[in-house]
Amino acid sequence: MSHTAPPPEDSPAGAGRALGAPAERREGRLKVTGRARYAAEHPMPERAHAWPVPATVARGRVTAVDVEEALRLPGVLTVLTHENAPRVAEPDDPTLAVLQDPRVPHRGWYVALVVAETLEAARAAAAAVRVEYAVEDHDVTLMADHPEAYEPENVNGEHPTRREHGRPGSASAAARVDVVYEVPPLHNHPMEPHASTAHWDQGHLTVYCSSQGGTTVRDTLAALFEMDSGHITVIAEHVGGGFGSKGTPRPDVVLAAMAARVSGRPVAVSFPRRQLAAVVGHRAPTLHRVGLAAAADGRLTSLSHEITTHTSRVKEFVEQAAVPARVMYGAPHHLTVHRVVRLDVPTPSWMRAPGEAPGMYALESAVDELAVALGMDPVELRAVNEPEREPDSGKPFSSRHVVDCLREGARRFGWDARDPRPRSRTEGPLLIGTGVASATYPVLVSPSTAQARALPDGSFVVRVNATDIGTGARTVLAQVAADALNVPLARVRTEVGSSDLPAAPLAGGSSGTASWGWAVHQACAALAAKLAGHPGSLPDDGLSADADTSGTADADSPYARHAFGAHFAEVAVDTVTGEVRVRRLLGVYAAGRILNARTARSQFVGGMVMGLGMALTEHSTMDAAFGDFAESDLASYHVPAHADVSGVEAHWIEETDAHLNPMGSKGVGEIGIVGSAAAIGNAVYHATGVRFRTLPLTPDKVLTGLTG
Repeated sequence: MSHTAPPPEDSPAGAGRALGAPAERREGRLKVTGRARYAAEHPMPERAHAWPVPATVARGRVTAVDVEEALRLPGVLTVLTHENAPRVAEPDDPTLAVLQDPRVPHRGWYVALVVAETLEAARAAAAAVRVEYAVEDHDVTLMADHPEAYEPENVNGEHPTRREHGRPGSASAAARVDVVYEVPPLHNHPMEPHASTAHWDQGHLTVYCSSQGGTTVRDTLAALFEMDSGHITVIAEHVGGGFGSKGTPRPDVVLAAMAARVSGRPVAVSFPRRQLAAVVGHRAPTLHRVGLAAAADGRLTSLSHEITTHTSRVKEFVEQAAVPARVMYGAPHHLTVHRVVRLDVPTPSWMRAPGEAPGMYALESAVDELAVALGMDPVELRAVNEPEREPDSGKPFSSRHVVDCLREGARRFGWDARDPRPRSRTEGPLLIGTGVASATYPVLVSPSTAQARALPDGSFVVRVNATDIGTGARTVLAQVAADALNVPLARVRTEVGSSDLPAAPLAGGSSGTASWGWAVHQACAALAAKLAGHPGSLPDDGLSADADTSGTADADSPYARHAFGAHFAEVAVDTVTGEVRVRRLLGVYAAGRILNARTARSQFVGGMVMGLGMALTEHSTMDAAFGDFAESDLASYHVPAHADVSGVEAHWIEETDAHLNPMGSKGVGEIGIVGSAAAIGNAVYHATGVRFRTLPLTPDKVLTGLTG
């Protein structure tokens, strides 16, 4: 549990209303001084280390495993394979059925685990394990016309796979766009790789886990090992990022628990970064076809967005990339559909703004193409097509200020001075261009529990199994509590990051603060009422109140609830090298009440930088013959460096929405990435006059386009 000291009384939120203040993160000093412990860093007596052995074939079965040489190496304790690993119950998530049978569904699937006294010994022994396979033919190539493509029952988030109104493509139009876009496989690559340290003590399992949701990890382990969840404690006090890949348990926690049970010692499993692409999920590649038709005034008469993506043969996961088109724009004729192909690839999963990030890249790029075809300003085209209600559901929006974001962004960016003609601005060999895109992300919230306690010394403790993945959750939840209790922030302490605390949902889908904060607010409101009616001094153990938002936080809403935003980008394209530099990147958001100005801006900017990487540097290539991702580490998978990021600004408009949660907040963790790539791509078109439709916009593609 976190027992971070409260901020000093002279901090920005030391008195008065806490919500909205730019309070510093409470765990910041622990992190910069190295005192924050991550999952593989907890010192434990006799702790052993484990190193996994990945399969070296793309599809087949293990026929033999020779561990003799590995066992002869100094310090090696044991080698687990499908023949001797502990049996677990069939998991709801088949990716966790590790070392249970000889099948190899894709390259990189784990076929053995070496446990040794040191990390170095485990790694050396893993290299000495010899595995033989019966190899089968494999298919890892995604194609829009793949003969085995099908429409699933639903896509991620239980969205319908197909929605259709009217007859898309049949309407008369002054201008049409029918284009294809491609987003390659992308990888989360958090700073802290996936890691777990497990220890069994008299039937109680304790796990330190790098996870976005400790309660979920605990419940999953209880089901796998067929034990009462009360005999399991999962601690995730500090987590070095996740971006969705740690949203649900990954094989590291299962392997650590297995190894600790067999060895009788604490065991740490920390995945090598080069193995992450195969075992912790990825953003699946998406092939997009977008069709738009509009009248002379810019109003859409037809919209279609068709997606083809891949999933594994282990588990179906379908990126819901056509869903944003159901939110952003209405048209009398409207089609959105997803198709998926089962391939011999690792199982895709969540990556920051799943669905919205790739879907809005394609949609907002196509809108820009339509603006060019109409000879219309792209900001005005978006404003003309603002729907009064959510196009798909027909529900009224709880609040929708995307046009306000576009107008404010245009003002701040100086959009009115833009010459709309491509290649109209040069600086020597550089072509300068600007672009715009809209953004949206749904408001998600789940039931949570929390406890608030008043202590005799005048301080307060808030307890909830929230997970702080670097977003400042500890601090913001303390602000929610201080606001509800009407006390200075310095008097509130938060305890998070342990499954022994009141149960809470995972940190994902930009829903963490809304979910946990709702329960914290209710607990503190109930505590304030108790204190108001409590005579005299408090008992030694204080006075507490509990809250459970089941039935309220998850109740159906008559409103369509979304955050919105607008992105503006200025780029310089080097005609000699093909290099694209983003000179300015501006985001303006409508995300309800901003609970902490400092941490919110950090989240917006972080998302925008991730969108910059999506646009210019990040991609992975599936090797058809080898059956593996070619770019599997940070030397080959290029994330933005400081030199790639210059003028990034994030702003927001004041938005009041009474249909959300007691704080009036929307999520801010993911909307920052949603429109960034499209704005940059649209700016590159404006600079060069060439439309690039396959990400990322690397120098080789740009040079080919400029000289082709």
